[in-house]
Amino acid sequence: MLFSHIDILDENLDYLKDQFVGVEGAFITYVGAEEPADAARFGQVYDGRGKLLMSAFYNTHAHAAMTLLRGYAENQPLQQWLNETVWPFEAKMDAEKGHHYWGTMLAQAEMLRYGVVSYSDMYFATTDRCDATLEARMKANHCDSSTMLTDADYDTLPVAEMNKRLFADYHGTADGRIRVDMCVHGEYTTAEGMIERCVAEAKAHNTGLHIHLSETQAEHEECKGRHNGMTPAAYLDSLGVFEVPVNAAHCVWLEPEDIALMAQKGASVSLNPASNMKLASGFAPVQAMLDAGVNCALGTDGMASNNTHNLLQSGYLLACTQKGSALDPTTVTPKEVLQMLTVNGARAQGRSDCGVLAEGKRADLVVLNTDTPWMCPTYDMATNLVYSANGADVVLTMCDGDVLYENGDYKTIDIEKTKAEVVRCVNEILGALSGKALSV
Repeated sequence: MLFSHIDILDENLDYLKDQFVGVEGAFITYVGAEEPADAARFGQVYDGRGKLLMSAFYNTHAHAAMTLLRGYAENQPLQQWLNETVWPFEAKMDAEKGHHYWGTMLAQAEMLRYGVVSYSDMYFATTDRCDATLEARMKANHCDSSTMLTDADYDTLPVAEMNKRLFADYHGTADGRIRVDMCVHGEYTTAEGMIERCVAEAKAHNTGLHIHLSETQAEHEECKGRHNGMTPAAYLDSLGVFEVPVNAAHCVWLEPEDIALMAQKGASVSLNPASNMKLASGFAPVQAMLDAGVNCALGTDGMASNNTHNLLQSGYLLACTQKGSALDPTTVTPKEVLQMLTVNGARAQGRSDCGVLAEGKRADLVVLNTDTPWMCPTYDMATNLVYSANGADVVLTMCDGDVLYENGDYKTIDIEKTKAEVVRCVNEILGALSGKALSV
């Protein structure tokens, strides 16, 4: 495809007008102000007037199948939310009935609509979720989040068998679109020996580790009480966790020494401002992380604690809340937010050839309609994207050179069937919870 006469955000997120971008196969092979002499080699021509082309977005923390719980677990603090509402619902989710598959498929449709091409997912029934990703032709870093608060032998647990299958059958498949990571759900849900074994497995498979870290003040302080004053980050470091690439979700209550540690170790942080506000967890020290050189990216979390996969909205919330909580209007610039949405997210997923609009990079791209009242005037495009644009402005989403969404048309997902199947799944789960037939 050749995008013609289209405005772009280039590899430095600088705004350039009236450009040409050529895509061949999975890669961007031309970027320039002039139409290429051999334009016919790109095939279809996309008229880009009134639109903006930029890198697609990378959601670095999700629980995709939790679309089934959208609007179900509301107005509760985290531990009550988990123990009394979410976990009982999840206990009734049945992979054999397609609950995880269809929940994931709906999440992917929503993400594509909002310009997300790749997501880091921590949940159950992981082969089903991988299959859904393959069918949708998206990218994902999947990990199985079975909690391991046990002193049993790791190799005797169902999660061990699941991970063997994931690494054997899915890791690196579909030209690298599917990646498998190890999972430590959290310090408070995982025994010490299990954490060490997860690190060893990550090393053996040359992959990363996805974890919840210092999400709430209670989690953070209770860890210090259990481990002789060590914060979750310090405790995990003592077990070798940061010897592998780490994608740490939330990090709301990091202390200065934790931030320095994560910068030194090259860990990534997935910031989830919508979830952290909705569950009243707090505001992460983002500017301190950026100043220390921590790779900060953005996530939506699950749909019971955010309700939308609109990652641009997450960027807006992050920018506004950081300024408000710091009482400093200069903190976290629009370009820094866009970096979190794009190249930083790709880096957190171990995707070094993604996340920027440049020749030789993967063609993970989004087109946004900028010919709207809320994008006029444009003094600075980065500012408009963070503070004025919305995920609904996305009109085309491309992953590895394949158009997966365009103007309401899902190319790889039967959206009506998906919605109907999700309603079926939810009704089955509600019936199992109540002991009688219910419907939504």
